[in-house]
Amino acid sequence: MSAPRADSRTAVDVRGLGIRYDLRLTKRTTIKGSLASLLRRDRTGPTHFWALRHFDLQVNHGEAIGLIGPNGAGKTTVFNLVTGLYPASAGNVRFEGEEMAGLAAHEITRLGIARTFQNIRLFANLSVLDNVRIAYHPHAGYGLSDSLLRTKRFTSKERELTDQALDFLSIFKLDGIAEEIAKNLPYGEQRRVEIARALACKPQLLLLDEPAAGMNPREIIELMDLIHFIRDRFELTILLIEHQMRVVMSICEYITVMDFGEVIARGTPREIQRNPAVIEAYLGKGASISAAG
Repeated sequence: MSAPRADSRTAVDVRGLGIRYDLRLTKRTTIKGSLASLLRRDRTGPTHFWALRHFDLQVNHGEAIGLIGPNGAGKTTVFNLVTGLYPASAGNVRFEGEEMAGLAAHEITRLGIARTFQNIRLFANLSVLDNVRIAYHPHAGYGLSDSLLRTKRFTSKERELTDQALDFLSIFKLDGIAEEIAKNLPYGEQRRVEIARALACKPQLLLLDEPAAGMNPREIIELMDLIHFIRDRFELTILLIEHQMRVVMSICEYITVMDFGEVIARGTPREIQRNPAVIEAYLGKGASISAAG
């Protein structure tokens, strides 16, 4: 297991983060996952609910932090707010000291934040190589006119992008399937490609949303090895959402536990394993520590 390498400088500082939904503008049939279980009414009136509120998180450079909780706890909502997919209703997020409020998702990516999703989001009908090449295009070095006219600059830069992508795939031992169509790969390989594509954006902070979901035991072991490898190889700070506790306990130095859109516990893996509030959230009131495993 990788040793903690935090250097006391804060990479991510989240304060009072929250998101509130107006049910008059949101169809209940479209509310799924975490939001569906969080239809709580508050003082703002019977037409509003908070999917996330009062969320704080500080992550130092080099740390791996786990974000866990029952289904519907609001974990993915945190990721969506941090990466600019949802606008926050309250609070703020700073990355490397820079306020990210109002930034679009692509601007946040350029700051050095990349993520994966619960459901793999590859370009299914493109090759492995093209899926990774896409991540390099914000730094392609040519414009629209070069692309349309197929200039020498375009040809040269495209060749450079291809070479970079192939070199990158070799790091992940994916160069042998570079021309394979993404949808034809086994699930574990698709997840590996998705992580490789995220890292091709050259992030400092990587957000992994349930990377072990749907994997068999062998694939989970390979995933844990991969996360340890990329953390050391690319000197990453990692935020991990995961239901597979052996993955969380193997990778993370500290864990934040959520339930119903709020933080209920923080601590080391050992502390979290024996926290009564965490055990109750997962197993119900009155469950014993021994029952929690």
